[in-house]
Amino acid sequence: MPETTHPYRHAYPRPYTSYVYAYPHKTAYRPLPDRPALAGLWADEPKDALSLYAHIPFCEVRCGFCNLFTRIGAPDELTTRYLDALDRQATAVRDALGDTAPVRFATAAFGGGTPTFLTAAELERLCDIAERRMGADLRAVPLSVETSPSTATADRLTVLAERGATRLSIGVQSFVESEARAAVRPQRRAEVEAALGRIRDCGVPVLNIDLIYGIDGQTEASWSHSLDAALVWRPEELYLYPLYVRPLTGLGRKGPAESEREWDERRLRLYRHGRDHLLARGYRQVSMRMFRRADAPALGPDDHACQTDGMIGLGCGARSYTSRLHYSFDYAVGMPEIRSIIDAYTDTRDFSRAEVGRRVDDGEARRRHLLQSLLQAAGMPLAEYADRFGGGSPFTDFPAELARFEERGWLDTDAPAGLLRLSPEGLAHSDGLGPELFSPAVRAAMAAYEAK
Repeated sequence: MPETTHPYRHAYPRPYTSYVYAYPHKTAYRPLPDRPALAGLWADEPKDALSLYAHIPFCEVRCGFCNLFTRIGAPDELTTRYLDALDRQATAVRDALGDTAPVRFATAAFGGGTPTFLTAAELERLCDIAERRMGADLRAVPLSVETSPSTATADRLTVLAERGATRLSIGVQSFVESEARAAVRPQRRAEVEAALGRIRDCGVPVLNIDLIYGIDGQTEASWSHSLDAALVWRPEELYLYPLYVRPLTGLGRKGPAESEREWDERRLRLYRHGRDHLLARGYRQVSMRMFRRADAPALGPDDHACQTDGMIGLGCGARSYTSRLHYSFDYAVGMPEIRSIIDAYTDTRDFSRAEVGRRVDDGEARRRHLLQSLLQAAGMPLAEYADRFGGGSPFTDFPAELARFEERGWLDTDAPAGLLRLSPEGLAHSDGLGPELFSPAVRAAMAAYEAK
């Protein structure tokens, strides 16, 4: 389908259905009646290329578009109690992993929330938990940390640089102050620029800047202004996120300023404008959202594959993946429920069992592998899929879905033989394409989830 084709022809899905960053989504998780022991879940799993993720659920403010599992502030030494619980959880998880097979972490990340909401001393403790409790070598693997303009202070950044951080990701969203206010993100341009200067000064090799398109009042001209303001800092990575307005968020309570169709069309225009702007300035597209500077240094050795390797999540908003079960803690968006879940987490003494999650059978594993591979600009070698699933083919397993994608022009017909890859238009519609690969069972579970 040419890029000028109307996105609503032939009952195409909306181009911005949902951001597929993990499958199945946590709204498909449910309490696990058997509360399986972690030791049993991990007993037969490969553990030589794990990913470690630590979730810090605190922010200084909550942006109007945010539906992440995070709360504003941390009264009554809550961060201390949270890190105490994180330490207990890490001890229990590392015990469950055992020592009968090599345990190695190939990559690590601290996210949230805002990890740099923690003080410099608390960040030191977080790194100690990752290293001394879990055994991760933070100086030898890629370590990504999220930050914000107001918390990217010199003392915190120094700790992260000294402890091995290879990538700092800062949420700017817009360099236009009126747009930041429209997104209910109170910040001043001068504060943003000062934080970017401190990040560059600390010496962490990779800077990522997050920007958002689709904000009320945003035009191609103001979008270009934000892009160019970001490019002044020559970030190794840029993430361009479409704005979503979700229930129980600040913007969700405000209501839309234009029709869904008008907003979808404006976001598509802004996406294409931003994509072309970056491609013309030496960036290559990694996914619909991610753009990486062509001469950017590698983050370091990374042999973790998100489609196949396990993930250990620490913290009450993190999820963990084995080949047969994805698990986490309870999920919420509303502030009272989030506070309650965090309080329950800090009071927990026994972290040896999985509480909430979803089983992953062979069919779901195939969907997840295809989905996570296809949404990358590089695509998926068919031989890789066949090797994992005993000679299977996505065209045999998902004929109807791939036929629809092909009919819409979302598959790259010029891809090399043996490579399944999205076309530029397919990448543009990633947030509509991805949910079409969800199984009926996962769709039903997500639809039945009651937002809280």
